[in-house]
Amino acid sequence: MSQQTSWIPSTVDIEKPSAARMYDYLLGGNHNFEVDRSFIEQILRVQPETRRFAIMNRAFLRRAVLFMVRQGIRQFLDLGSGIPTVGNVHEIARDVDADTRVVYVDNEHVAVAHSQLLLEGSENAVMLQADITKPGLVLNDRETQRMLDFDQPIGLLAITIGHYVLDHQDPAGVFAEYREALAPGSYLALTHLTDDFAVIKGDELTEMMSKSQNSVRARTKPEVLEFFGDFELAEPGLVTTSLWRPERTPENDDSETDGLYAGVGRKPPVG
Repeated sequence: MSQQTSWIPSTVDIEKPSAARMYDYLLGGNHNFEVDRSFIEQILRVQPETRRFAIMNRAFLRRAVLFMVRQGIRQFLDLGSGIPTVGNVHEIARDVDADTRVVYVDNEHVAVAHSQLLLEGSENAVMLQADITKPGLVLNDRETQRMLDFDQPIGLLAITIGHYVLDHQDPAGVFAEYREALAPGSYLALTHLTDDFAVIKGDELTEMMSKSQNSVRARTKPEVLEFFGDFELAEPGLVTTSLWRPERTPENDDSETDGLYAGVGRKPPVG
């Protein structure tokens, strides 16, 4: 990491690895600490495909945002947005329409601090520090209400966040509350860790992550599908990240090593 650390909030725990900072490291970012890098190296020894998880996930995010923009979406709510790296939602969307509005939400202090710094002076994007498992606080926040028009379609992004919502936190209820708040014609894009495939060492990853700031819960395809409720899945449905509308046909089918399911659903008209 860069020696310039004035952006680090005093509340940051640099003794325990953070999922947001580890993801930043996997993508080649600079806002991570030795504890995060060391922890990822341990994970890579158990699950060498972990870097692929991150890269394929980031590529899906870009395709999903562009898909939504092409469907007319001009406002986004990004849950668990993480630490900004190249290719953020507002950058992707504004290549198509500069007036696109984005609310980023995270509770990781480095993610929030760096996002706020990056978005300083921006009229159409804000960073909200909040716990995404409390939808009422996120949806009713003054900044969310100022930036987003909930009478119009919104693109809800839940990229690599669902597996951090543990069973006792009622993930189905959390997702249902967000879906209910959206106008018909809105979209939900999500990715989620799975161990449906033999190559994915879900139990070991879960055990390792329990020693970080962020425990995880890998889920099966039917469990992940529940988070879409009655939303209509766009083709090709719920698949692994590299298989969701790839820009080119992969030379090899390594999709089982993606580690994450991915899908985009649309809220149907009332009635």
